[in-house]
Amino acid sequence: MANHKSAEKRARQTIKRTERNRFYRTRLKNITKGVLVAVEAKDLDKATEALKLANKSFHSFVNKGFLKKQTASRRVSRLAKLVNTLKSA
Repeated sequence: MANHKSAEKRARQTIKRTERNRFYRTRLKNITKGVLVAVEAKDLDKATEALKLANKSFHSFVNKGFLKKQTASRRVSRLAKLVNTLKSA
């Protein structure tokens, strides 16, 4: 347990940050899964809509400092590659 006032504050901040990051991590997984499920079902319309949501959300997570810019771009790129396999097939 924290004994100093500053250490107590840091403990409170850590709890808040952990909760916030858990929310974003879960959201990130769910958005990704939405694209993957749509691709698995071979539903091009749903997949493109889910990809648009993923792109928007991932880059907003960059602004919030949860993801790095290149990480968001890489993930969106990989999802886009999957969605494009539906277009060619």
